[in-house]
Amino acid sequence: MYRDTLSLLGPALPVVSFLARLPTAMCQLGSLLLVAETSGSLATAGLAGGALAAGQTVAGPVIGRLTDRHGQRGVVLVASAANAAAVTALVLAALAQLSTPWLMGVAALAGASVPQAGPLARTRSVALARRAGADERTVGAVLSFEGTLDEVSFVLGPAFVGLAAALAHPAAALLLAALLLAVFGTAFALHPTARATAPEPSGSTRSGAAERGRLPGAAYVLRGTMVLQGAMFGASQAGITALTEALGAPAQAGLVYAAMGVMSAVVGLSMAAVPARIGLMTRWRAATAALVVLSVPLVAVGSLGALYAVVVVLGAAYAPHLITVFGLTERWVPAPRLAESMAFLTSGIVAGQALALAVSGRLAEGHGAPAAFAVAVGAAVACAVLSWTVRVPAPVPVRKVRPAAAERSG
Repeated sequence: MYRDTLSLLGPALPVVSFLARLPTAMCQLGSLLLVAETSGSLATAGLAGGALAAGQTVAGPVIGRLTDRHGQRGVVLVASAANAAAVTALVLAALAQLSTPWLMGVAALAGASVPQAGPLARTRSVALARRAGADERTVGAVLSFEGTLDEVSFVLGPAFVGLAAALAHPAAALLLAALLLAVFGTAFALHPTARATAPEPSGSTRSGAAERGRLPGAAYVLRGTMVLQGAMFGASQAGITALTEALGAPAQAGLVYAAMGVMSAVVGLSMAAVPARIGLMTRWRAATAALVVLSVPLVAVGSLGALYAVVVVLGAAYAPHLITVFGLTERWVPAPRLAESMAFLTSGIVAGQALALAVSGRLAEGHGAPAAFAVAVGAAVACAVLSWTVRVPAPVPVRKVRPAAAERSG
């Protein structure tokens, strides 16, 4: 199945899109470490990291909508250049020890200019599959593949940051991120497959305009569930950090989180093998049920070995949930608003993670790691409730479009 996926996407696009999305996974932790190092204040670092997350949350869907209306090439070119410049400016501002408001402002710009390579690559890959007349199983494999690339990026990104911080300085990690943005963000924008998501001519009909403006209520539910998924990430991160510190092994926190990400990526790749007769709604409800069942043991974890075991097993539920929500969005959202909707999902994860990290971090300080893990369990329960109460809309008809063999070159 993945042979068909790679045949659709070509050999270069997955590599380019992966390296274009890697800086996003590096900048959140990189900005925290850099500002903490240069300012000597964890509070200032938290404010800068929060400003970066807020910028991405607010501006991400705007960039998605712009690509829906004007195509990916020009928007991604501008965003990649702006983001590389903003990340470099953040490094310079931190090294110059500018005041907190200045750091927050530059960090917000760095977040707002993220080129959204992950959501846009997913949109582009699905468009290529649809244009080639691929069946639903192949489209599902494409979404699984893209989800796995996201998972791997969010494992490797922080790992690169930690390595650069240990060997040199956190500034080195962010400068590397800026370089990747400039080179591979540009390459992603200029890749021939960008034409696959070109908007329809401006002289479209009124019905086409109405289609662009109409989203089913279920699409907003999917956005909400991704905020909750992000909250699970943030609360888990706070709980893992608090517990490893309490156990006298704070350096293990990143390794535990990485182990969870690796398991999620492995299971994400296996999602393509799920039989087509098991529909997306069934998969969504099963995934949310697994989130609840597998997150509850977190509250009772008291040793490092048990933490590794529980967190790794929980990671097996993350990818199925994420991939299925992206699949439902592709099924329910009209094509002219797909990139915007995909960006909303990613921004929702960022927002939920930042908010939950702030709240559960305070809870962990006052009441220990179980309090933070309880937030993750609550978010999982809310995800399950949404999956069972959503009103399922009719799927968007698949458009018949011409094959785009030339767009898969490279």
